[in-house]
Amino acid sequence: MSALRLYAGAAARVAKRGRGKEGVADATERPVFVVGSPRSGTTFMAACLGQLPGFVDLGEVGPLKASIQDLSVLPEDEAARRVRQMLERVRGLGLARNLRAVEQTPETAFVLAAALRAYPQAKVVHMVRDGRDVACSLLEKGWLRDERAGADDVGLPYGGHARSWVEPERVEQFERASEARRAGWAWRRYLGAVRSAAPGSLEVRYEELAVDPSGTAERIAAHIDADHEPLAQALAAVHGESVGRWRRDLTAEQIADVEAEAGPLLRELGYA
Repeated sequence: MSALRLYAGAAARVAKRGRGKEGVADATERPVFVVGSPRSGTTFMAACLGQLPGFVDLGEVGPLKASIQDLSVLPEDEAARRVRQMLERVRGLGLARNLRAVEQTPETAFVLAAALRAYPQAKVVHMVRDGRDVACSLLEKGWLRDERAGADDVGLPYGGHARSWVEPERVEQFERASEARRAGWAWRRYLGAVRSAAPGSLEVRYEELAVDPSGTAERIAAHIDADHEPLAQALAAVHGESVGRWRRDLTAEQIADVEAEAGPLLRELGYA
């Protein structure tokens, strides 16, 4: 997919989301990165933050998503320069330079240190969800399934091949693993990347959000310097029906496979 098409699509979304909003001081230097494993609530959270006065949800920034693998092997200062260049180009083309950007590409987890170097005043909201529920959702999508054809929105292929986040010495093991184990693997690697790069991030448990959206809004608003009330109203739309779905949707074998890969982190986080 061409860079022009990726930028055009991202900019059009940003322009629509930012239309009519008043700008805020130092908007450029104070973005919010919403990160976490895919299927952890990052899209919902970023959309809620993007509704706030002075903010705009950039969505998943296609040019950045398509470049993650290349960026992850660059020296951090060069990766930071390129991350900033991409985000500022999208903001500029989307006529949103006076709004605080909310960036929600999950793969940003793997270049988060560079992103924070590019924007030292940025804030990070880390969405954390039970890895077994994440596995349910990933299995439903089939993105890691051997026979899954097609590609995502930036042309990256689906299927059971190893991604850049798989440890090099374990590529063969990943490609032989069950789909459920691959899902647990993804969850573990995304969470580990965020925790390593941004120990000062605000961790938001999806389960706590579902039970207490107002209290969660208060914590987030304080972290990102935003108004609590409009955020609480936006977060009230959270759906809690999927919390704990792994108990009814995963087989005993699938649960064992997820926990074989992600068990220590699940226990550390109090999920198992």
